[in-house]
Amino acid sequence: MTAAAPSLLVLYTGGTLGMVETSHGLAPGGDFEARLRGALDTLPPARRAALPAFTLLESPSPIDSSAATPVDWQCLAREIAARYRDHAGIVVLHGTDTLAWTASSLAFQLQGLDRPLVTTGAMRPLEADGSDALANVETALRFAATPALQEVAIAFAGKLLRGVRTRKWHTSAPDAFESPNYPLLGERVDDDAVLYPGRGLEVQQRGAPRFELPDYAPLAEGGVARLVLWPGITARQVAAWLDDDRLRGALLETWGGGNLPDDPALLGVLARASGEGKLLAAISQCPRGSIAIGSYAAGRGLADAGVLCGESMTPEAALAKLVHLLAQPLDDAERRRRFLTPLVGER
Repeated sequence: MTAAAPSLLVLYTGGTLGMVETSHGLAPGGDFEARLRGALDTLPPARRAALPAFTLLESPSPIDSSAATPVDWQCLAREIAARYRDHAGIVVLHGTDTLAWTASSLAFQLQGLDRPLVTTGAMRPLEADGSDALANVETALRFAATPALQEVAIAFAGKLLRGVRTRKWHTSAPDAFESPNYPLLGERVDDDAVLYPGRGLEVQQRGAPRFELPDYAPLAEGGVARLVLWPGITARQVAAWLDDDRLRGALLETWGGGNLPDDPALLGVLARASGEGKLLAAISQCPRGSIAIGSYAAGRGLADAGVLCGESMTPEAALAKLVHLLAQPLDDAERRRRFLTPLVGER
């Protein structure tokens, strides 16, 4: 008798996918496993029969993902690390607002993952008319049962995207996620989950799992900031953030290819923070393309101030990486080296 194939692990954390209508609007609903299995039973028989078996764990307190924090990322990664060996793949059901943030953090914490970890959510609740929830869950289950996928990915609207390269692109459209600077990992074609060759980490960065599960709690309340430049920004305003002793790192979103105002006082604030050991990195406000600090005279000051180049990283991945590196007992030089090194295909 042939042994049954290992099942998938499905973790339900909350989000619109599992919400129900209440007198106060949409709110997390209970008994999600029965609701999901009932919805899957409505699929055509052949598609239902082709789905992998799964075990579902439901969060005792499902949340709207807009309330998620780095501590939630940490707890989720530790849950997966403790259970992943017993399952062929993992699916995380999550709210869409911060889905890309969570996927990015999971990738950094679970480096070297040797099986699929697919995250997904929905723009409309499971039971709503015209909901995308069932299709997204079905797609995630199919990709999570594909052994060649060995990284953290997002399945949405029939597409499979690298977690650390993905952003929520639209507030309400069913096709809400994009990977602006990296091609799709795969797509659902009819009833098949198709991976595109040569794009996954299984051929780019292999090695034994090297999970890093540091304590994010000390950084959860403002340890890392995200500062988006605007015309007229002043050194005083930037200093209000960077001079705070509780701040340990910051992500700067510059203009174009890495430009900022030619303001000696502003550059002085950045240099002082960097000199104090605060980890500063820069990316562009433009969603597509990369930055090259120093290509323009207007950006040369960033390099002189010790600000690291984030190239084409998404804001979600760059900030999650800063949190991850700052949570570990590394010296400044090693943190800077690791930020500039591709760890999970994020740059």
